[in-house]
Amino acid sequence: MKRRGMLNSHISKVLADLGHTDQIVIADAGLPVPDGVKKIDLALKPGTPAFSEVVNELLQEMVVERVTLANEIEGNQKVHDWIKQELQEIELSYVAHEAFKEQTQQAKVVIRTGETTPYANCILHSGVIF
Repeated sequence: MKRRGMLNSHISKVLADLGHTDQIVIADAGLPVPDGVKKIDLALKPGTPAFSEVVNELLQEMVVERVTLANEIEGNQKVHDWIKQELQEIELSYVAHEAFKEQTQQAKVVIRTGETTPYANCILHSGVIF
């Protein structure tokens, strides 16, 4: 058994296989997952685990060079403020929610959280360690 870090074996495998610019989606409980894109469902009940918990753990495990958000996240002030605070060092880009959903088709995986606040979704774009 691993001593620390990401214990979820499915997420660990995805992280180990990432290359530069590969994408991982962290999704709220309602975001549709496109056919053909792997889904890792962590949702236990409404709010568990929270979007922020999952993003925090992934940021400990992977190099993120950019994050894509839906413009509409501005209506979810609490989550949007948290993202801007926690991801100060990372470039944020915004697209319309429909374009966001289309972009999820390119993801290696969608990790579904129990988050039940609107537009609490992001796409993490993998960077490199060099």
